[in-house]
Amino acid sequence: MLDLLIHNATLPDGRTNISVAVQAGRITEVTTGLTPEVAAAREVVDAGGMLLSTPFVDAHFHMDATLSLGLPRLNQSGTLLEGIALWGELKPHLTFDALVDRALAYCDWAVANGLLAIRSHVDTSDPSMLAVEALLAVKKKVAPYIDLQLVAFPQDGVLRSKGGVDNLKKALSLGVDVVGGIPHFERTMADGAASVRLLCELAAEQGKLVDMHCDESDDPLSRHVETLAFEANRLGLHGRVTGSHLTSMHSMDNYYVSKLLPLMAEAQLSVVSNPLINITLQGRHDTYPKRRGMTRVPEIMAAGMTVAFGQDCCMDPWYSMGSGDMLEVASMGLHVAQMTSQSAMQQCFDAVTKNPARILHLPGYGLEAGCHADFVLLQARNPIEALRLKATRLMVWRRGALVAQTPARTATLTLPDRPTNTSFLHSN
Repeated sequence: MLDLLIHNATLPDGRTNISVAVQAGRITEVTTGLTPEVAAAREVVDAGGMLLSTPFVDAHFHMDATLSLGLPRLNQSGTLLEGIALWGELKPHLTFDALVDRALAYCDWAVANGLLAIRSHVDTSDPSMLAVEALLAVKKKVAPYIDLQLVAFPQDGVLRSKGGVDNLKKALSLGVDVVGGIPHFERTMADGAASVRLLCELAAEQGKLVDMHCDESDDPLSRHVETLAFEANRLGLHGRVTGSHLTSMHSMDNYYVSKLLPLMAEAQLSVVSNPLINITLQGRHDTYPKRRGMTRVPEIMAAGMTVAFGQDCCMDPWYSMGSGDMLEVASMGLHVAQMTSQSAMQQCFDAVTKNPARILHLPGYGLEAGCHADFVLLQARNPIEALRLKATRLMVWRRGALVAQTPARTATLTLPDRPTNTSFLHSN
């Protein structure tokens, strides 16, 4: 007998009337015609033709800062630099319990939204390792329902801050998964390039993945992604290195980008764009026209690289909004990048599901036999409708067990000239 049978589902690739069989936390079969009359199961779910997807994945987040909005004060300028300064003011007042409590609260939001894997950068600039130890505790606690991958992130600059290299190495020794960096925040362009080389060499030595905040700037001469791609090639880190943000590419001249993209593709560089935050923090020094700073997502995808969209921030010194809803993130990316063709909108859905899963090297992710039975059932008929409606997450499963459920969203009308008073918010 099966543990779970989901039938009459639509999959993101367009297949309809699909049944998914689950046993011992893994998918055993994905097919048509496998109905409750044919296969016995302890739990049977009729998807009603709705979209059954792999769970959402966030490839870029800052869980140590999440839900700290207003502590110690609000960001008045709305700039990246004031946000960094605010975080510096808050760090002396952080406590282990507060860090853990806020992170766990966000993880609750994530599960309700069908977000079951997160890569979070954690600040390693504090030699006490307080944030690192707090998020390692969170990682252990949420492991039954969220894959939490941590990046050693030297927020103050690995070369710029005293003991930055030693602190980052200590974080890795404590169990942090990925090597991070912030070359554009080092004192000089030369120091930024040196930090990229140093950190990539460290990752190569320890067999770690790399994910660097890179060129989060409106300055078209901030070109550390070039060094990042070069070092990935030199050290044989192909497919193991991610450049996050890359907002300076928005302002670069087209000729230089035409040389840069092949170098990045040769290194099999992955890219994470953070639409909500990139368009909010960038262009703050402009009058009109105002740049919105998001990197060249369609062009990077067309060059063959894996691109994901990240939430980045949620109610913290940099961003006062956010809810852990990756459909909101993807929708913003769709609009800002003008990715409005049918195929491009599908790519935006992929940018919060299978693409970030690939970037995180998540094992067992997918909708095939042998994969983990991790799903989200959406109140939508296809990925584009899910993006349009920010579709309700009707049911969320982790390893075949139901972890969240939300009633279908409906509207009750009281219009005298209508034959019915109930309208479903999805199209038929």
